[in-house]
Amino acid sequence: MSSAQDPFYIVKEEIQESIDKLLSTFHQWEQTSAGSSEQVHLTKELLASSESIDWQVDELDKTIDVAARDPSWYGINDIELDKRRRWTSNARAQVGSMKKAIVAGKQSNGTSTSNLSGMRRELLRLPDSEQKERSNAYNARDNDDFISSESDRQLLLMRQQDEELDELSASVVRIGDVGLTIHDELLAHEKILSELDTEMDSTSNRLDFVQKKIGMVMKKASVKGQMMMICFLIVLFIVLFVLVFLT
Repeated sequence: MSSAQDPFYIVKEEIQESIDKLLSTFHQWEQTSAGSSEQVHLTKELLASSESIDWQVDELDKTIDVAARDPSWYGINDIELDKRRRWTSNARAQVGSMKKAIVAGKQSNGTSTSNLSGMRRELLRLPDSEQKERSNAYNARDNDDFISSESDRQLLLMRQQDEELDELSASVVRIGDVGLTIHDELLAHEKILSELDTEMDSTSNRLDFVQKKIGMVMKKASVKGQMMMICFLIVLFIVLFVLVFLT
């Protein structure tokens, strides 16, 4: 499943948009006067939005836990699961840092410049020496994850192709067996028809022979004998008709 179709990445983009909007509102909150009505309004808005984002991240974590029970069914691996957990952890840390800054500003009605700078640094993840090293490590790990993921995907595709070829081969064998069976049936029918044709020819020859014999007898017999023969045949026909159709 591509990232464009994966529900995780769809929800992730929505949450990231909410976080970006939250950061923009946080910058606006920093520039307002301490204790002013505008800052109070922004504080409420920021806290409500952060709670909403926290809930969304928690729900996203639940879907990751569900996918972790059977990653192969969802088409992902342990590396992808770890990557997703890192993202939700970072998102939760960002929102948590912002909430700390808001709560601290709300309680003290104004925070020192150094404290705000440090909180802003944590919230925006500004690159310092430690974060650079961590970023480099994450980049290297992401590259390894990508290579491993692509390798796993290629192996999965090859396995699926092998299974499809096996199924196709089995289908060809079954079709061949059916063809041989049909061929044997046709040969058997041809043999039966040939035997029937031979029997019909034999019967026809016998009938011709009988007809010739009857003709010869009729020629040798007198008129009286022919009439007796005809009567005999009629009586024989009647007897056969009664035996065949009336009994």
